[in-house]
Amino acid sequence: MAEGSNPMTGQRTTMSDELETAVAKFLNDYKRAMTEYEKGYADADATLSVVDSHVDELREAQE
Repeated sequence: MAEGSNPMTGQRTTMSDELETAVAKFLNDYKRAMTEYEKGYADADATLSVVDSHVDELREAQE
C-alpha cells in the first residue's frame, strides 16, 4: 500500500486514506452540484460538466 503524508496534518497516510478523502470530497461536491441544479441555479449541461470534473478528480485520486 502506498504511503505519504497529509500536508494539512503532517500525519502519515495510506492510499486508502487518500481515496477515502477523495470519495468524501466527491460526494459533497456532487451533492452541492445537484442542489444547485434542483434550485434552478444551473442547467443540466452545466451540472453534468461539474459532475464530470469531479469524477475526473476522483479517478485521479484512485490512480
